[in-house]
This record gives sequence, structure tokens and C-alpha cells, in this order.
Amino acid sequence: MILAVIAEISVVNGLRLDDVPPWRQLLFAVLAVAAYLHGRHLPERRDGLLLAVAATPGAVFVVPDFWEGVTALMALGLFVVLPWLAGRFRRQQAELVLAGRERVARLEREQELIAERARLRERARIAADMHDSLGHELALIALRAGALELAADMTEPNREAVARLRACAVTATDRLRRTVGVLRETGAAPADVTGGVGDVASRTPTQPPDETVEALVDRARDAGMAVEFRHDGEPAALPPLVDRAVHRVVQESLTNAARHAPGADVLVHVERSARAVAVTVRNSAARHEPGPPGGGSGLAGLRERVRLLGGTLRAGPHESGFAVTARFPSGQGESEVSR
Repeated sequence: MILAVIAEISVVNGLRLDDVPPWRQLLFAVLAVAAYLHGRHLPERRDGLLLAVAATPGAVFVVPDFWEGVTALMALGLFVVLPWLAGRFRRQQAELVLAGRERVARLEREQELIAERARLRERARIAADMHDSLGHELALIALRAGALELAADMTEPNREAVARLRACAVTATDRLRRTVGVLRETGAAPADVTGGVGDVASRTPTQPPDETVEALVDRARDAGMAVEFRHDGEPAALPPLVDRAVHRVVQESLTNAARHAPGADVLVHVERSARAVAVTVRNSAARHEPGPPGGGSGLAGLRERVRLLGGTLRAGPHESGFAVTARFPSGQGESEVSR
């Protein structure tokens, strides 16, 4: 064992220290460096040092002078034990730093995977919203085409063209339904907030597919949240995808407020104009003990939805609470998604 050899040489070199020549002084320095490098780089356990120290008394007790044996043991402790412990400490410190970096990198990768999964779930929700809006319109096209096909004043070529139009609408509806079904299977998210808000989700009914923001705020207020709703601007109808996105922003923000700031006052402000719609959900500081932290993927999904619709989203601390602000172009939602 290398450490035992270093310890034996240190003990022998520690004898007869009345007149120490320079080469023996240099040997002490070399032994200290060797012991440090051994503890720093070699995978030696601490019991290896104890074994090396236990093997040295044989060389000490053969010395007739007791005090020379004591000085030899002091040299062993000073030039072998202490440098080895220092090297071992540096080795453990480096291993802890490396383990910490690996853990940080692993957590960052996990966060990236969670955010990516949230984005995929949000894309699946967008596909479902497209199915709800486009499927309805395609069904109306097929219905009106069928009515035209039965009109008495239709010529035979026009009747055949209308029949092809109705068949195309039915085929498109079926393909849209199957595509959305695949997306729901691959990107479905657990319904943790669709039935209500935060901890009171189990006490509120499942949201209808065409629920308005006002109805969502009323459900949250009925569940026990202190929510104020403000609506400014033109009451013009929004494109279906933009309307669903506004609903999702308010829903996720109310969920986060209920979870992380229970008892806080919440303000939901929707402002519409001819070119854009802005929604802000702002809560004050929590009045009760917050619940356990969630997965942290809700805002990532919202950012993906807002980005696909050509909008912007900001979320962060505001005064003593938290605020989420999203802005959408009010008339370009479908075109942005189609690109």
C-alpha cells in the first residue's frame, strides 16, 4: 500500500532530529506532497490511513529512546496524516461540486421536458378548440349543401356539384375528428383545473366547451374566491381560438392564484379593441398558507398557445402579489395558427 510506505518513511525520517541534514528536511516536504496527492487523487478510503498509521508503531518501539519515538509519531502526524486529510477533503469537495453540477443539469433537463410536455398538451387543446369551431362550421356547410341538393329548381350538373361539396364537407369533418382524436391521445393532460379552480376544483362542475370568461369568474366566486371582473372596450365577438385562449389565460391564472395565494383578492380585467384584446389577472398577497407547489407547467402551456396566436404573455410578481398579462390580435388568430 502506497500510503503505508509513505507513513513508514516518515516515521524513519522522524528519528534522530537533533541534527537534520537538508536532504532529510526536503524529504519531509516530499512526503507531505505525496500524502496530499494520495488523498486528493487516489480512491483510498479513510480506513487505509488508519491501517498505515497502525503499521508504524513497530518501527517506533524498536527505538530505545522513547522521545525519539514520540518525535517520529509527531512527524507522521504532521507530514503524512494532515496532508492526506487535506487532500481527501479537497477530493470530497470536488466530488460534491461535480455532483451538484450534474444535479442542476438533470433538473434543467427535467424542467425542459416538463415545459415541452406542457406545450404539447396546449397544442392538443388548441386542436380540440379548432375541432369545436371548424367542425361546427363544416357540419353547417354539409347541411346547407344537402338542402340545396334537394331544391326543385337545381339543374342536374349543379345538383351533382352540390353533392360533391356535401361529400367533401363530410369527409373533412371526419378527418378533422380523427386528427384531433390522435392529438388528444398523444398530448392529453390530466384534468386538474378544468373542473374548477385550485383546491376547490372538486366542488365546481366541469366547464362547458363554450363557457365565457364571465361564467368562469362566477364559478370561481361561487367556489370561495374573492374575484372582481372588469370588462372594457367594444363587445365585438372574438374569433373562436382567441376567445378560447382568453378563457385559458383566466382559468390558469385563477388556478395559480387559488393554489399559491389562497385568500387573496383577484382582479380579472379584459379589454377589447378593434385590433387587439388584452387580459390581465392580478392577485394580492396570500392571506392563508399556500398549498404544495405544482408542476409549474401551466404558464409554459399558456405561452405556447399565446405564441401560436401571435400574441404576447407576461407573468411575474406585481407589487405584493402576482400578475399575468396576455395580449392577442383580435382578428388574426386563425391565420397565425394556420401558418
